[in-house]
Amino acid sequence: MRTLSKLAAALLCTSAAVPAWAQDVPQPADATSGQETATDTDAIVVTGIRESLQSAAQRKKNTNEVMDTISAEDIGKLPDNNVAATLSRVPGVQAYRFGGESASPVGQGSGLTIRGLSGQTSSQVDGRAFITAGGREFNVEGASPGLVAGIDVYKNPSAEHIEGGIGGLINIRTRRPLDFTGTVVSGSVGGRYNDLGKKVEPELFLLGSSRWNVGDGEMGLLLVGSWSRSFNRGDNNPAGGGTSIRRAIRGNSPEYAANVGTGLNLNSAYVGRSDVVYLADVANPLALSATDRGNLVSTVTEGHNVFQEDYLRTRKGLAGSFQYKPTPRLEFYIDGNYTYYQYHQNYRFLNIANSRYVQNAATVPFTIDEMLANRNSNGGTNELLSGTRLASGTFLGSTAASIGGDEKSDYISYLLAGGVKWQVTDEFDVHFDYSYVKADRSTDNRSVTAASRAGLAWDVTRDLTTKPAQLGISGPDLASPANWVFNNYSNGNNQAWDDKSGAAALDLRYRPRDSFIKALKVGARYSVLESQYNNYSFGRNLTTDGASLAPNQSNGIAILPYADMFEIAPSNFMNGAMGYSGGYLTFSPDALLGDNVRARFPNAGILPEDNLAENLLSRRYIRERTYAVYGAADFAFLDDRIQGNIGVRAVRAEGFARAMVNSQASPTSPVVIVPNESDSSRWDVLPSANLSWRITPDTILRLGYGKGITRASTDALNPAISVNTVTGTGNKGNPDLGPQKADNFDISLEHYFSPVNYAAVALFYKNVKGFFSGISQCETVPTYPAYTGTAANNCTGGQYYINQTVNAQNGWAKGVEVSGQTFFDYDFVPKFLHNFGVSGSFTYVDTKNPLILNGILTDTPQPFTSKYNWTASGFYEDDVLTARVVYTYRSESILFNVAGNPIDGRYIRPFGLLDASVSFKLMPELTLSLNAENLTKVAADRFVGEPGMTTGIERQHFYNGRNFSAALRFRFGN
Repeated sequence: MRTLSKLAAALLCTSAAVPAWAQDVPQPADATSGQETATDTDAIVVTGIRESLQSAAQRKKNTNEVMDTISAEDIGKLPDNNVAATLSRVPGVQAYRFGGESASPVGQGSGLTIRGLSGQTSSQVDGRAFITAGGREFNVEGASPGLVAGIDVYKNPSAEHIEGGIGGLINIRTRRPLDFTGTVVSGSVGGRYNDLGKKVEPELFLLGSSRWNVGDGEMGLLLVGSWSRSFNRGDNNPAGGGTSIRRAIRGNSPEYAANVGTGLNLNSAYVGRSDVVYLADVANPLALSATDRGNLVSTVTEGHNVFQEDYLRTRKGLAGSFQYKPTPRLEFYIDGNYTYYQYHQNYRFLNIANSRYVQNAATVPFTIDEMLANRNSNGGTNELLSGTRLASGTFLGSTAASIGGDEKSDYISYLLAGGVKWQVTDEFDVHFDYSYVKADRSTDNRSVTAASRAGLAWDVTRDLTTKPAQLGISGPDLASPANWVFNNYSNGNNQAWDDKSGAAALDLRYRPRDSFIKALKVGARYSVLESQYNNYSFGRNLTTDGASLAPNQSNGIAILPYADMFEIAPSNFMNGAMGYSGGYLTFSPDALLGDNVRARFPNAGILPEDNLAENLLSRRYIRERTYAVYGAADFAFLDDRIQGNIGVRAVRAEGFARAMVNSQASPTSPVVIVPNESDSSRWDVLPSANLSWRITPDTILRLGYGKGITRASTDALNPAISVNTVTGTGNKGNPDLGPQKADNFDISLEHYFSPVNYAAVALFYKNVKGFFSGISQCETVPTYPAYTGTAANNCTGGQYYINQTVNAQNGWAKGVEVSGQTFFDYDFVPKFLHNFGVSGSFTYVDTKNPLILNGILTDTPQPFTSKYNWTASGFYEDDVLTARVVYTYRSESILFNVAGNPIDGRYIRPFGLLDASVSFKLMPELTLSLNAENLTKVAADRFVGEPGMTTGIERQHFYNGRNFSAALRFRFGN
């Protein structure tokens, strides 16, 4: 009864927004190459919320950098089952959720923004650069949580840190054997359940570590492994944007009758019908009067489709660490880390092509003006284009297509490192570290599309005013193979990345005696990165003659003889929230595996999956060498009331890029594929300074400045060139694209009420220079003959009008962070509340990223960045029970990038997520943990428009269900 009372009390509170801000050591270690210095003490293994919060508060109090940390609450247990979700609890960090988990929606990069900057973070493991193949960042959604001891987030890194992220630096820390006092064996066995997909998947973790004496020294060995799978289901209903302006012609009107069999060639079946309208295109609304334009109808988002998706994520992780200390002053170490992540999606799509004949059409007022349509690109008066939008109706005689697909993306990263730390004297340390990273990535996305049989049609009833939009379908059986024919096979996203890098770093530290200079640090780092990309995407028609499916389907192949390759999609789509509940025929994702489709369609020209033809024009190779040196000084005076550091990092980057391009010596010469190569080099000097003033022993004012860079992605440096000899236009990459630079300014005030409890406020400003932007200009293309076409391209002298990405505009990211945490263990609070606590954070961030859109320089916000983001949490902890509930809120944000036309854009509505967890200590060595994610069942739904020009019209609704997990954790030893 006592335990049940504690559980009930704990579930009434909200959980830790920053539940495990803690580092395994009480003082921040240098991060020059990822290891503590020779004088650092062994790490303290933190357990429980209270210890985590206390360690976090003390680390935050004693550091001289702008940083926050997260620590596992115990061995193998982060606060969340997903590393990216855990990071979203840190002030200033935002994570995107896709497919039921915190994840990047495009499968690359971190999916995180730090202080308003997305795609501009730097990723490290134990202080060493770590990447996902094909990018500059590590895809943290793929990290195995069990391998993580903690995570550091540096928001304004100092000179000792590896350069590369103007948004911030994320450093994932793993465990090492000398962190423990003796032999430790720890592990967990658990499972994860999604209540929409109704599947359970396993989660396993095991760690073994020991240390022993060798002569006058000691050594230790740690091995750890984890394996987990998570299944999520995502039902969604994407629709198109755009103005889609139509003019309604009623069936009983003279105009309708006049266009039967001629003109618009309207269907004679609806002549005289007052309940049916034909929605005709309007080529130029401005040619009509303002009154007539007010009666035009926009059919934006009229075509909500039915997308049922299964997401199976597999994470495997192995890590090992060996440490040998022959003396307390000398240490040799070897570290290894292997990360495997597979994103596997099965999808079953029903696409409906609405007819233009709508029965019982209803409209609602909706203004489309030139600003919403095209940013008023003509520069004149912002004219009205249409005054209503379609609200509901039945689209008579519509057709359908069914797509069954299987997508797999494999991410594999290895890291092997070794080095030595030597405390030469009491004042002088030497640290050498070498690391090698191998990263591979592959994507295979194959599908089969079926078309509804010629002559068949469906009446599709829609209500576009609800969320989600309602859908009803009546007509022939969508589950019957007799009502479908094959259309095509696609493997349109078959790609491979092969990256590798090596780095050697040397760090020296000298601590003068009896001086306000506490440490002088210098170091050097050499690294080389190689990145190879290949593309094997292709598609084939599944018809009798290999040509596209004819309108009358005379070359179509019936589905019925191949019915064994098809399946019925789930019949509980969105659990009925959309009206239509599914149950349509679709090609089975499992039937796409191997060479199955090739074997059943031997005349389709599908190549064996292990011998696909490469698209040579997509091949690219990048090599980048960097040479970095730094110098820094730590100082303190006035009895350590003033502390800080000052330093500078100088970096030289040398790049080589190769692409394959078409070359043509003359208009009559054959086109051949040749390599196009380019070299580049540049220096960047990055100063930094941090100052802390202890106004009182528990009140600290901090000031910080640092210059940072984010290098362009490897695909942006690709020197590819493509031109259209008919239009005289083209595109090319930019191997000379420079990094984005930022001057970072920070000021913060912190007050510590106790070793655990504190409140803090921070202001930051990032002045960003060289945002990437596309420009078009006339150029001579050396691999092509002079342009001689008749189409006007704004150029003379045989030049082409070429679009290229350049460093163009300057912008900013600025804002405020407020955070705090406390247990209610004050003397004036009743004792029964002392085990309760709360924490929270609030971030306001404003970003400016100037882009040229429709020829207009437009200030846009950064994608995936919410202006307002807050987390409220509460927790309970005693010797037996730990409980937490967390609510995280995000205001609206832009999805991907800002569209040229606002009405083509997509923004994410404001939403909040509720997560909870409870742990019971069954005995000192055994703990039962329960977790629940997204209890409110909300998702990042997408709407038409962009912040500042929102419409409230839902473009894509997501229904993911909730996730529940349980694990039995054990631990023997310390």
